[in-house]
Amino acid sequence: MLTDKDVNHIASLARIDIDAKTRERMIKDLSSVLDYVEILQSVPTEGVEPLYQVTGLTGRTRADEHRNIFPMGAELQERLVGQAPDSADGYVKVNSVLRRES
Repeated sequence: MLTDKDVNHIASLARIDIDAKTRERMIKDLSSVLDYVEILQSVPTEGVEPLYQVTGLTGRTRADEHRNIFPMGAELQERLVGQAPDSADGYVKVNSVLRRES
């Protein structure tokens, strides 16, 4: 059974504030989930092959071909790129999301 301290720690990791009523419900619900996982852990699975998918389909992909749903012309390109806060040479400019460590 989880304790108040456990649930408070989980809530802080999730960056959520919970009141006392919610905390009590979370103790009950999370403990129930963990009890069920413990039951699943006790099932003997030696010799059972892992199951990654159940359909039997492998390598089923469609051809990567242009479907021409929205024909891209100069006018559409300009309207789409024109909505961006900043653009250059027909492309949307965004701030870098990767930082280089010096």
